[in-house]
Amino acid sequence: MEHAHDTSATSTLDSRRWWTIVIFAYVALEGASLQMRGSVVPVLRDSFGTPEWLLGLVAPAGTIGFLVFVALTGVVAGRVDTRRLILLGIAGTGASVFIIGFTPSFAFFLAALLLRGSFGGVGRGTDRPLLSHLHSEDRGKWFSYYDAMWAVGATIGPLIVTAALWLGDWRFAYYALGAAFLPVVLLVVWLPTPSIEGDGDDPLTFEEIKRVGRRPEVLVMIGGILMTTGVEGALFTWLTTFAEGRVPASFVTASLSVLLVAYIPGRFVAGVLSDRLDTVTLISGLAMLCLLSAVYTFFVATGVGILVGLFGIGFSLSGQFPTLLAYSTEAAPEHSAPINSLSLVVSTLGIAGVPAILGFVISDAGIEVAMQLLVVPLVALVGVSVIAWVRVGTGVNQ
Repeated sequence: MEHAHDTSATSTLDSRRWWTIVIFAYVALEGASLQMRGSVVPVLRDSFGTPEWLLGLVAPAGTIGFLVFVALTGVVAGRVDTRRLILLGIAGTGASVFIIGFTPSFAFFLAALLLRGSFGGVGRGTDRPLLSHLHSEDRGKWFSYYDAMWAVGATIGPLIVTAALWLGDWRFAYYALGAAFLPVVLLVVWLPTPSIEGDGDDPLTFEEIKRVGRRPEVLVMIGGILMTTGVEGALFTWLTTFAEGRVPASFVTASLSVLLVAYIPGRFVAGVLSDRLDTVTLISGLAMLCLLSAVYTFFVATGVGILVGLFGIGFSLSGQFPTLLAYSTEAAPEHSAPINSLSLVVSTLGIAGVPAILGFVISDAGIEVAMQLLVVPLVALVGVSVIAWVRVGTGVNQ
């Protein structure tokens, strides 16, 4: 009997390890496919003669389908088999990325992006909740590693496009990345159903929505993620504009890369610290470090010093999303998928909304004032962590 028990435990451990590899591989590939689209925009303009106003539809086309299907995935969690959902998300994302390579027109490109976003919503709405149940004892660490893998993919994506252009055709990037999903799909087909503690997500009812929605941990997550992703969206959109004339010309484009590269060590460090610090302390510490980095970068630094400050912002900002999400998930682990979907919807609103607001500020007061205003949501983020400490304390009440 002891031998049988040991064999079962080993099998469960192996299954958990392989499913973790699947999730990390998928999120890295999905991140790469997302960041590739920005790199091909100039090529689309030249290839299809697309006007600037139409090129502005690239981001919404990739976002609308994602938002709809990530929300739907959260609603049906607990009612639909997780294995089927994640297989659909991974296979569909890979196939749609591959199809983008066959783009004959800009309209087709937008339709393919809509399809990619839709399947991406299914995949991203399923993979992190599964990871939550696979590693329920230390969600914060694994959520940070998950987002670090996304950052790795996001960093590599534009490089794939660069390599494809060097070979003579941007389409090669989508063919190669689409094909890279195939081994992950085959691994999902081969693996046994994931072994998780408990029964996974419970079916979501209207009463459960009200109960979970009133949890202070969930409200803290919503406020924290809205502030965090708002700052991220502003930096992703306007950072290179701010860098022009303020850093050496050869580093203007690289300024965004400095920010993104900092996400990789930042999220790994946040994962390690989540095992050593309570969640609220970690959120507070990262928020204070990010606020100080932003004050230095946008009020004090000049030249290369700005790049140093940007690395500090990326390093400290990157750990907020996974830590806040783990914090709220601990409060209601039986509804990991809906909480995950909510976090992704809120993050999308932050990433899209704040850059648009700053656009009006820039037109009236200039880019420097707009970047300095980013300290406002960062101060609010510190305030959110204080509210978490007052309402909940350093731990989560189950």
